[in-house]
Amino acid sequence: MHSIYLAGFDVFRADARAHGERLKALCRTHGFAGLYPLDNAAPAGLSGRALADWIYRQNVALIRQADLVMANLDPFRGAEPDSGTAFEVGYAVALGKPVWGYTQQASSLREQVAVGTDPADPARAIDAQGYTVEDFGLNLNLMLACSARIVVGDAAQCLREIARTD
Repeated sequence: MHSIYLAGFDVFRADARAHGERLKALCRTHGFAGLYPLDNAAPAGLSGRALADWIYRQNVALIRQADLVMANLDPFRGAEPDSGTAFEVGYAVALGKPVWGYTQQASSLREQVAVGTDPADPARAIDAQGYTVEDFGLNLNLMLACSARIVVGDAAQCLREIARTD
């Protein structure tokens, strides 16, 4: 049975542990073992930087243990995916592990965040701060869209696609 590291900002939900159990049950439904970042309980007495270091080490160990990574790439605290999840995707790619991502965002990044064009260069889309918005027709930043197989939908839809291609 292949194992899947379940990356995403889901760990910040009020019901994070219960949600993780639901994700792991979905994995089992499709013949996979889900590895959720909150599966390991932190040792008593850790706080601050020591707790953060422990969480980091545990999560990268789970990624190394997993056969593949499935990442929730929906926008989090803004227009882009969670930065921790983006790191986990990059780490898995660097290890040579297959990465799948899912997002509800089907429209291009330009359609999602561009607010106008540069008056000096009307072909250049810009965001609210005046930065160029990449325009490759992708629904995520190219570093995520080109390094992972992206499913427009939710975790269940992504797992169906993973199982179909496994």
